Amino acid sequence: MSIIGNIERTDTDILILGSGGAGMFAALHASQKAPAGTRITIAVKGLLGKCGCTRMVQGGYNVSLGHGDTVERHFMDTINGGKWLPNQDMAWKLCEQAVVRVRELENEIGCFFDRNRDGSLHHKAFAGQTADRTVHKGDLTGIEIINRLMEQVLSRPIEKLQEHRAIGLIPSKDGAALAGVLFINMRNGKLRLVRAKTVMMGTGGGPTMYKYNTPSGDKTMDGLAMALRLGLPLRDMEMVQFHPTGLLAGEHTKMTGTVLEEGLRGAGGQLLNDTNHRFMFDYDERGERATRDVVSRGIYAEMRKSNQPEGGGVFISMSHLGPDVVRKKFSGMVKRCADSGFDLAGGLVQVVPTAHYFMGGVVVDPDTRTAMEGLYVAGEDAGGAHGSNRLGGNGVANSTVFGGVAGDVMASDVRKMNTLRDPDEAVLAAEIERAMAPLHIKPGNVQALRQELQEAMWEDVGVMRTEFGLNRGIERVHAIKQELMSTGVESGNLAFNLTWHDWLNMSSLCDVSEVIAKAALARDNSRGAHFREDYPDSGSMLDSWFTVARKQGNDIEVVREPVQFTLVKPGNTILPSHEPETLVGAN
Repeated sequence: MSIIGNIERTDTDILILGSGGAGMFAALHASQKAPAGTRITIAVKGLLGKCGCTRMVQGGYNVSLGHGDTVERHFMDTINGGKWLPNQDMAWKLCEQAVVRVRELENEIGCFFDRNRDGSLHHKAFAGQTADRTVHKGDLTGIEIINRLMEQVLSRPIEKLQEHRAIGLIPSKDGAALAGVLFINMRNGKLRLVRAKTVMMGTGGGPTMYKYNTPSGDKTMDGLAMALRLGLPLRDMEMVQFHPTGLLAGEHTKMTGTVLEEGLRGAGGQLLNDTNHRFMFDYDERGERATRDVVSRGIYAEMRKSNQPEGGGVFISMSHLGPDVVRKKFSGMVKRCADSGFDLAGGLVQVVPTAHYFMGGVVVDPDTRTAMEGLYVAGEDAGGAHGSNRLGGNGVANSTVFGGVAGDVMASDVRKMNTLRDPDEAVLAAEIERAMAPLHIKPGNVQALRQELQEAMWEDVGVMRTEFGLNRGIERVHAIKQELMSTGVESGNLAFNLTWHDWLNMSSLCDVSEVIAKAALARDNSRGAHFREDYPDSGSMLDSWFTVARKQGNDIEVVREPVQFTLVKPGNTILPSHEPETLVGAN
């Protein structure tokens, strides 16, 4: 019997990929709004609520509830931070619905955020923002949000497919809609096809193809790689956010690259180079409170001055604020540094820019619908909301806002879908063949290839880019992918065969790395997280355009599309129907 004949086939109505903020909010909203009897399934690569990046959020959640703050002001900070590349309708919905979602988190989900003495929510200062608007639970905000969401999801009649890795989006026979998703059940190594009327993809981005990176180890761009193979358009793929302050603890530990949160700089933390000079005011009048892209480039430039761009970072100092104050306000960060041998409260901690977040993603509308009927995308898998740079605190807001939106929209759309779709068996067979291929090849060293990829992306497609470096990076990625295709894994036992999954991880990372590099090559100016040393000018804001990448045969085609200024144009100081004093205008 063929492999296709052996795979398990099950059906559901609403299928959700991922159990971060986007996935769990989608499941909760769908369960509340869908017709009685609707089957809802949430599938996750790891364990529900115990994997992914939302759980790792430290800093907090942007919401305009502080004194003097407004949704309009938050929106303009988001547009200015994204250098006028965001989808403005998405950015507005993000800022407007964040207010609704935080109240839902507290009043319905059961989250407890830090408060002022008068009972109001406490707001941190974060870089690139004109108001203190980041609500938080100490510096462990993500754990609070995910734990409470997990409790809610576990209490509902929602089917949970844990340790199920999605490996292929399978279209219908006519190719007009999505039929379902192909999984590997990691517990036994068997394949499973789940048909669904609607599918939401919230697998998270996670740029772990870089030498220094922050995301959860299970994040390897699987969702974007699947969307790419399906032929869906991806936007802003050159926009990789480097968090300025990743812990530099040595190559011997996975702690290297993990974030020291932005609230440290917001509270007055100082960045010092190897001569003890506070250097950020040499690069921006805002100093350490400039946006993440600016601070990352400042740090990288200082690393190059010391002739250590590959191995030595700079230092963050907090001791001038008072060690006891730092220990109280940033207990989680102090402990994290202490575990790695550093004294954050009283000494210096070495830091380096670290790949943190991916602004690019699948092209979606503000209701999370994609170009393919039946497929919805939310969270870091979706492009558009952040443009060229994400403000700190907008990430978890983005996931929870649009996860809830997707749940509501799927619950509405599923009412109009009477039957499940039959899958395209040829695409299904191709996805199975692709996933099983390394099991029939002589085993090799997959981990060594991953290290090669991380070095190539850091050196050639990293914080600062040039045409020469990008072309070299593309050649290196192609060579690594070619070697991966001739590298196999042991196939004796497929249950929790981690080397097999490492191979699949590498396949996804190579595919998306190529798109990042080609989109970066296509953008011959510098915007936000994307900086071309050979094209340092940002270009005209009024003539802003974004990249759209799509797989064409075996090649990647990148085109430009103009930004639609649906709410406000560069140079304007107000939004239509809003008072001018509530906004910060564009420069």
